[in-house]
Parts: sequence; C-alpha cells; structure tokens
Amino acid sequence: MSELSAVLSSFLKNIEETQTLWALQDESGEGWVVCDSTMYEDTDVMPLWSTEEMAAKQCNDEWQDFTPTPISVEEFLEYWVEDLNEDGVTIGIDWQGDENCEELEPVEFAKTLAEIEAE
Repeated sequence: MSELSAVLSSFLKNIEETQTLWALQDESGEGWVVCDSTMYEDTDVMPLWSTEEMAAKQCNDEWQDFTPTPISVEEFLEYWVEDLNEDGVTIGIDWQGDENCEELEPVEFAKTLAEIEAE
C-alpha cells in the first residue's frame, strides 16, 4: 500500500473486517447526502464513514431526516465509483461536520479500497 494519510489509514482499518462503508440516505431511499467541498471550489463531495456510529452522529440539523445506510465495498467499487467520477463528486472520508475533512477523487479512493477488498 502506498503512503496513506492517518485519516485514510484509520478509515481502511475500520472497514477492512466489515467490508462496509456508511453513507446518509434520505427517507425515500432515493437520495444521498452530497454537500459542498471544503477543499475544492464548485465541487460536490459525498461524505462516507467507516462506522455506523460516526455516520449517525451527523444526522442532525440539515441532515436530520437522513439515516446511516451501509454500502458494501464490493457494491461501491462495482456501481458507485464510475457514477461519482462522471458526476465530478469527490469522496469525504469520515466527515466531521463543518471541519475540513480529507477528500479523494473516486478513482483514487477505489484504488485504496481494492487493496483491502475481501476476495
């Protein structure tokens, strides 16, 4: 594995056994939390969390009607990466409210996930 940030390393360690990412989905089951990037101008970011508990802590204020929803690593790699990349949406790792968080391009994030994906 190439040199990774502490945040990304921790994220990968948390999901390696469960092979599960967490995102926030709306009540209809159709929409997902996507917000403005804190790193890049005119860019959207999809926050992802390594644990359900971390995701649940963000379900307040404007995201109070959203629910932590699991996405398997396999599903994310197979179905999500291409669409997020085409839409120009980055990935926010273990997003913590209004704080700056680490953001990665979907393809770059997928490469790190592929290294821990269970066979």
